[in-house]
Amino acid sequence: MSDKEQILEVYLHEYEKLKEEQAQRIGFRDNMLYVTLGVFGGILSFALSGKNNNNNYALLVIPWVCLILGWAYLVNDEKISAIGRYIRYTLVNKIQELTGNADIESIFGWEIAHRSDKRRFRRKIEQLIVDEITFVLSGIVALLAFWFLVSQPPLAINILCIVEFILLIVLAVEIFIYADLGVGR
Repeated sequence: MSDKEQILEVYLHEYEKLKEEQAQRIGFRDNMLYVTLGVFGGILSFALSGKNNNNNYALLVIPWVCLILGWAYLVNDEKISAIGRYIRYTLVNKIQELTGNADIESIFGWEIAHRSDKRRFRRKIEQLIVDEITFVLSGIVALLAFWFLVSQPPLAINILCIVEFILLIVLAVEIFIYADLGVGR
């Protein structure tokens, strides 16, 4: 086996490992939505089942769930995109240089082709909206419900609510920034 073939073998092995990691991260990321909805259901069931207002304080847990699970979702989503970028730009270029193949799109063509779908931008906008609703709007709605259901909470609780609201806005901005709305390579 020549040096070029050995190096190509290393690149192909790297590609396989990256795709395995990407697939694992996709599964984890997608399950975060289901986990989030399940946790919301449990918290809401508890918060709304009490006969007194003390259970309404459980609504203040929802923004923290949104922040923690939303951040985990966002980090995994960004790593999925980063792996794709690395394959499309760095690994493809390394293989192209090694093999002398001038047609970039013929090397790992799926990595480019699936990003060139004419409906990709619309799907990415729709996913952005779902992410913002799941991880930001639901936390804000929980805060509003708390303020509506609990009359005159203590100052410390109001400060906590303001902190939660600010952090949710920061998460909303981060989700928007990392939305990867690009099309093509």
